[in-house]
Formats: sequence, C-alpha cells, structure tokens
Amino acid sequence: MKTFRTEKYSDFTKPEIRKKMEKALSLVQTQLGREYSIIIGGKRIRLDKKFYSYNPSKKGEIIGTFQKADEKIAEQAMQVALETFESWRYTPAKVRANYLFKMANIMRKRRFELDAWMVLEEGKNWLEADADLAEAIDFCDYYGFEALRYDKGPKLYKYPGEINEQIYIPLGVGVIIPPWNFPLAILCGMTTAAFVSGNTVILKPSSDSPCIAAKFMEIVEEAKVPVGVVNFMSGPGRVAGDYLVRHPKTRFVAFTGSKAVGLRIVEQAGIAQPGQIWIKRVIAEMGGKDLIIVDSEADIDSAVNGVRTAAFGFQGQKCSACSRLILDDKIHDKFMKKFIPTVEAIKVGPVKRYDNYMGPVINEAAYNSILEYIKIGKSEGTLVCGGEPASGDGWFIKPTVIIDIEHNHRIFQEEIFGPVLAVSRARNFDHAVELANDSEYGLTGAVYSKNKKKIAKARREVFVGNLYFNRKCTGALVGIQPFGGFNMSGTDSKAGGPDYLLLFTQAKSLCTHLGKKKAKRKVKKTAKKKTKTRRKKQR
Repeated sequence: MKTFRTEKYSDFTKPEIRKKMEKALSLVQTQLGREYSIIIGGKRIRLDKKFYSYNPSKKGEIIGTFQKADEKIAEQAMQVALETFESWRYTPAKVRANYLFKMANIMRKRRFELDAWMVLEEGKNWLEADADLAEAIDFCDYYGFEALRYDKGPKLYKYPGEINEQIYIPLGVGVIIPPWNFPLAILCGMTTAAFVSGNTVILKPSSDSPCIAAKFMEIVEEAKVPVGVVNFMSGPGRVAGDYLVRHPKTRFVAFTGSKAVGLRIVEQAGIAQPGQIWIKRVIAEMGGKDLIIVDSEADIDSAVNGVRTAAFGFQGQKCSACSRLILDDKIHDKFMKKFIPTVEAIKVGPVKRYDNYMGPVINEAAYNSILEYIKIGKSEGTLVCGGEPASGDGWFIKPTVIIDIEHNHRIFQEEIFGPVLAVSRARNFDHAVELANDSEYGLTGAVYSKNKKKIAKARREVFVGNLYFNRKCTGALVGIQPFGGFNMSGTDSKAGGPDYLLLFTQAKSLCTHLGKKKAKRKVKKTAKKKTKTRRKKQR
C-alpha cells in the first residue's frame, strides 16, 4: 500500500469463506491446552506457578496454559527492555514502520486461524472476531504510515539566520496492559504504536485472553522484530503489573480496561519513586455508559437496527456498547413494538456455530455480576425481554431490555458490560440531551434524527468523545473515527487518529544559528529559487 486504507471484512455469507473458517476452527481445536512461555529478550521462560485460559462457551475447556509472572520476572523484563531501548531508539522510522507492515501481512495470511482463536477464547461470533482482526491490521498499517509522517516533523515558520526543526523522539520503556474484549485489535494497536515510535515495551495481557496475545507474539517474531523490543509477560496484574507501574524506570503505561483499575494505575504512576527522573505518562481508556437518542423525527427502522447491533453485539461487552436507550416519548411505544421482536429473535449459543449471533459473557464473575444487575434493573424498572440465563454449557445470558428507567437508577448510571439495555423516556429532545449527559462517563453516543437543528444542538452539547448521527455508536474505524472518551472514560487518547503517536513520543526543538556569511548565502539561494520559479510560471 502506498496510502492507508481500511481492511475489508470477510463475507461469511459466501460458502467458500465459511469453509475456510470451519477448517480454521477444526485446526485450532486440535491445539487447545498447549502451554505458552513468557518471552523476554527472545528467551522462553517457564515457571512453577501457572494459570489457564478457558473457553467461555464450554465451561472447563482449557484453551491454553500460561505462566504466572512475579516481580522477579517483571524486573528481568524491565532490564532487557531498558538495554534494548538504547539501540532501538535510534532505528530509522522507515525500518520500524516496515515491521508493522510485515505484521499486517502476516495477519492477513493467518486471518481465519486468528479469528478462530478469538471465537474459542473470547466467545466472539465470526463477524465480531473478523472485525477485531481487521482492526488489528488497520492499526499496523495506519501507525506505520503515521510513524513515517511524524519522522518528517511539523512545518515551522522560518526565521532569518537560523534553521529550526522539531523532531519527535521516543520516551523509553512502556508497560502495555490491554483488555480481553478486543484481545487482538486493542493489544496490537497499543503495542505497535509504542514500539513504532521507538520505545520498547513489556506486554502484560489480560488473564482472560492470553492465548491470542501469545499468537500476537508469534507474529512479532515472524516479522523478525528485534528481540527485546516487545517482551511478553503473562500473569496477574496485582503482582507483576503493579510492580512495573510503580517502577522508577517505567516511562509510560498504556492501559485499556475498567475505571477502577485505570484510576489505580493513574494513582500509582503519579507517585514519584526513588531514582525516578520523569513524570510517568499514563494513556488510559476506561469504561463507558454509552447512549443512543432516538428523536421523534427519526427513521425508526434504521434506529431499531442500530440499537440492536450496538446493544447486543459481542454480548454488550464493548466499552462503546449502547447500554442506555433514550426515546422521545412520542415514539417510545412505536419503537419498542418494532424493537423487541428483533431482540427476541437473537440466537444465543456457542459461537463456534456461525448462526449463533450472541455467545457467552467472558467468565463466571461477569456472568454473576450481570445477573445481579438484571435483578437490580427489575426492581427499578419493567423487564420486557430476556432477564435470565440462556441454555447451554457456557456463560450464556439472554439479551435483556428493561424499560421505565429513570436517570437516578443504578442501571442508568453504572457500567454493566453485558447484554442489558436500560430504556428511558425523554419529554422532548432537550430532555434527551440532558439525560445523555447525566453520567460520569463520556465515551460514545449516537443520535437518530432528521431534524438539522436538533443535530446541531447535539453536536454542541452531547458530551462524549465519539458522537455518531443516524448510525450505531459502536464500530469506530481506524484513521476515520479516532476513538477515545471524556471524564471517567479515560484520557481521550483518540486511538487510530493523527494525534495518537504523540502520546508515545516527546517533541524536541532544534535551532541552528547559521552565522552572517552562511545566512547571506542562504538568502541568495532562496532568492534564486524564487526567480526560477517565477520565470517557469511566466512561460
């Protein structure tokens, strides 16, 4: 590619594509239960203490066996990353970018295999898994091109007798802590952005998705990224993760996950440790309590489809998922009459089967938490759909809709991270905007309306990082809809946008004084160039 373009999704309606995916699932099924090592500086490490990754669609089925890193391993990773940084920091941007382009191509070749791992380890349906893979490819390509753009530096105003430049240099060693819900896309985006900028990293994946992280490390190695640039360390965050967040040599932490963990990282990173000579940078993407407003002047059919997808895609386990539906009172009943049958038609079951749209929630703790929130919701409002476990040997919950929810109710305010939609009535559009902003979060939102004045009001007043009009509030595309939120949704990092690599770099201003003789020669050369250009135009 000469310029960036987003990766197309696989069309699983085509029999030949379905067969490729079925073959990949069968292949991956034969590899379940394998043990994976910690990888530091290219060396593979096995430990006595281990943990397991499980298939949420089939309780007790082990996906992989992993090592529980401790503080000793974390320190080892830090020392290797520090040593590697001394050479990697001076590697030309073109070389660094080419590693990302290679990784993108490897992912394209291993597409259905990687999709299959996400289906089995995270319970993503085929389309959601393929979208995750496509986004990971997009991050590689986009950040590769961005690294080349940053390498040119910004255009500065000229000053007589001087040459002035601004260059972007890397920060140092970073700790990457990705979430389980986008186990390849977000992990890949955070990691590649960090090391393509010249940093070295210690990657500590979620303990619910370590297998796809191990597959990512295979891709890093296959692309021949120099050893020590990316170091893979599985294990509990409270042990090795906390140690690295506090470490005086950690230069930055990139985190995506819950509000509680994100705030803890911000707090810990803000305490200067003995020997620390910088202020640590924290890039944090946290929770969301995302909304969709359906106005009285909306296309109801389009809104029904958008809300259904945004609320129940990947079981509502997206920080961008619609969990608050705000309906204008005038169209409330009409909307619900059309909406509920579409929700009841959703097939829930093991996503190894293509026709199951909704799979399991990630684990038993999430399952119990979501069912508890459903109980709370039933006491606060009126259950109209779902509200109970679905059948099957996994952590399955039926898509749930609860109406008559007020702004002060818990399921209106608290992040549930599951297939539960709270529905509220708005007196009018002004009230709908007021309800939309009644949250400590501010990640995504959508507004369905044909009224231009109302859309203009929403553009000004709905306080979220990503706002969509007449479409769903999920599915931000790399390079097209930079992603990140306000308030307790994080630091608004705008992943997949033109500002993102700034977070992994620091700007250095360079000024060279020319002296009188050199300055005069430069002025004469500039004058000659202008004369030549003027003559060419005259011809």
